[in-house]
Amino acid sequence: MKLIVGLGNPGAKYENTRHNIGFMAVSHLAEANSIQGKTESKFNAIVGKGKIADTDVVIAQPLTYMNLSGQSVSSLMSFYKISKDDILVVYDDIALDLGVIRFRPSGSDGGHNGIKSIIQHTGGDSNFARLKIGIGPQPQFVPSENFVLQKFTPDEAERLKKIIPICSEAIEYFLKNGVSDSMNRYNGGKIE
Repeated sequence: MKLIVGLGNPGAKYENTRHNIGFMAVSHLAEANSIQGKTESKFNAIVGKGKIADTDVVIAQPLTYMNLSGQSVSSLMSFYKISKDDILVVYDDIALDLGVIRFRPSGSDGGHNGIKSIIQHTGGDSNFARLKIGIGPQPQFVPSENFVLQKFTPDEAERLKKIIPICSEAIEYFLKNGVSDSMNRYNGGKIE
């Protein structure tokens, strides 16, 4: 069983903000595979279970707010007996331009509070796969904490109609082929 976690912030206030692109990608993945999510209070997350690419999956969107995502992820891992080797975390990356996606097998939190929380709540080990989705470039005089909570511009929202389905397709590819092949296929390009 694989755990696919999309990071974001709950509530209408944060819908369609840059920080919620992880939510958007896993929502598309769930919908494309007819996986129905529901709010599970014991995990403080929206959780859906199903099969993608002949793999049993749990798709989750933590409802803890970004900075506490690890609480939800650790409880899901514990309940479903999922190891770090079977997780993919999908989230926004301010250092990558919009349209750039990048798989990584592990790494530091890179200043991302959601990833920092997951590392803290899962024993300090950062060895889990990630799919970073670019939301940049960040304007020079806009602090990152403000930039990530901005809504996408109308032009960017139009581009997301192409980017989000490709992110969803990339996650399916990851489930079939693993992180190394996914890096070879998706890293380095830009979705225009």
